[in-house]
Amino acid sequence: MALDGPELDEALAIAREVVGEAAVLLRDAHAAGDRVEPVGFKSTTRDLVTAWDTRIEDLMRERLSRRFPGVPIVGEERGLGPGSMPGPGAEPALRWLIDPVDGTVNFSHGLPLFGVAASLEEGGRPVAAVVAAPALGWEAWARRGGGAFAEHGRRLAVSAVDALERALVATGFPYDRATSHKNFAEWEHFQSVAGACRRLGAASLDLVMVARGWLDGYWESDIEAWDLSAGALLVAEAGGRVTDVTGGPFVSDTGRALATNGAIHKEMLDELARVRAQRGT
Repeated sequence: MALDGPELDEALAIAREVVGEAAVLLRDAHAAGDRVEPVGFKSTTRDLVTAWDTRIEDLMRERLSRRFPGVPIVGEERGLGPGSMPGPGAEPALRWLIDPVDGTVNFSHGLPLFGVAASLEEGGRPVAAVVAAPALGWEAWARRGGGAFAEHGRRLAVSAVDALERALVATGFPYDRATSHKNFAEWEHFQSVAGACRRLGAASLDLVMVARGWLDGYWESDIEAWDLSAGALLVAEAGGRVTDVTGGPFVSDTGRALATNGAIHKEMLDELARVRAQRGT
């Protein structure tokens, strides 16, 4: 049985509380003005980890597991764990996806473009989500069928830009550029066909910016579920459209997403397909 409205409202309220607590700690760490040195690396030396990544994730895990016992928590630093997705024929499973510091490289350098995100998924689809940008004082939240909102309860709405040649779009690049899909050909292509193209370094914030109407579109093809899930729900609930980069249904575990205001979605799908055809993939 799917979660009903009051259950989603409760889950969203708890997620906002947890993300808010984490955001205060990260805001204060950023405000101290000190460069945050990495304590380790993951896939490459570009993919760094700070003490704050693990500290914030452990905090969020503790808070959420206490309020939602038995619900799997999938986090960037501690891994997926068992039971993260429902098996064949199973009832829609719940899981939390959390990103303690999205944009760790930015955070470690003192750049204020970093976020913290939490998303509750049911059957692999986000149903309640929160994204905060601690250093910038932003918070955005949404739940399935309830709309997307930001500071002071302001309802979010995507932009009305209806042509890619006038659109401001964003993307990102994988840390492992030796073996993964690099996104370089797409980046170069959109520099020619879009109004402007940006790379900001924090996918959750890119998606929030689409939901707020500041960006008109965002795509990425080699990223993690916790980077995408919360922001995808925000875009959808703000009136936008989110799909796979090939136009199929959005599923966070694929690591691929195209999120737009809806008006330029087909154009972006067509341009992404054109690049794939040129590359022969």
